[in-house]
Amino acid sequence: MGATRLAGRKILVVGGGQENYGVEDPPVGNGRAMSVLFAREGATVAVADLDQAKAEETAELVRGEGVEVVAIAADASDEDDVVRMFDEARSGLGGLDGIVLNVGVAGGLGLQGTTVEDWDRVMAVNARGHFLGLKHGLPALTDGGSIVLTGSLASRETMPSPAYAASKGALESLVRNGAIEGAPSVRVNLLIPGLIDTPLGRLATQLAPQRAEVHIPLDRQGTAWEVAYAALFLMSDESSYMTGQSLVVDGGLGVAFRS
Repeated sequence: MGATRLAGRKILVVGGGQENYGVEDPPVGNGRAMSVLFAREGATVAVADLDQAKAEETAELVRGEGVEVVAIAADASDEDDVVRMFDEARSGLGGLDGIVLNVGVAGGLGLQGTTVEDWDRVMAVNARGHFLGLKHGLPALTDGGSIVLTGSLASRETMPSPAYAASKGALESLVRNGAIEGAPSVRVNLLIPGLIDTPLGRLATQLAPQRAEVHIPLDRQGTAWEVAYAALFLMSDESSYMTGQSLVVDGGLGVAFRS
């Protein structure tokens, strides 16, 4: 059930489409869940994705919530595309006061199994994409705006893909810069999911079956809706005294790693 926690807000979700990776009966992904939940809570939404068709699929779900929506095709790692994306979002929604940067790819297993091309591609999307989103997003927002970066617990633990982990680790530094440069008018925070049951998560488990055997204190993987509700909190006025912070949603997995 929706409420009005984001009533009147105009929010851009970058990475709001969804790739199902051939997974049978795929669960909802983080970006799509965020887009739909924000709409249920009263926001108008711009959905951006590298693939226009995938952005449109999410936009159709958002329309089903009875709110205005704009679908945009853009490459988050390309500066010209990012500038255009913000222009289209602001024009389509009549302004912009919230941004979620939900982009990420993986590539290479282990240091020896990671090519320079793997490293550069992952860094371009995961690190440069968030950098460009902050660089051009901060001046695009109205006073009282909020930006949420999407990281990963991989940044804090030893994981199979060093490029992915390093790129997500960069966001823990980037969020601090964004928070200082955005203050006092725009807040910037980092959301750090653990093992989440998304299409990408299921693909990762197929490639590395040991992922399914990881001990999580809450005894299950999280859902995209649980990640989306954390993003909702960071996007809403309920977190109005938070900036430059990292919010971990991992079922206690990070604690278990250290126990």
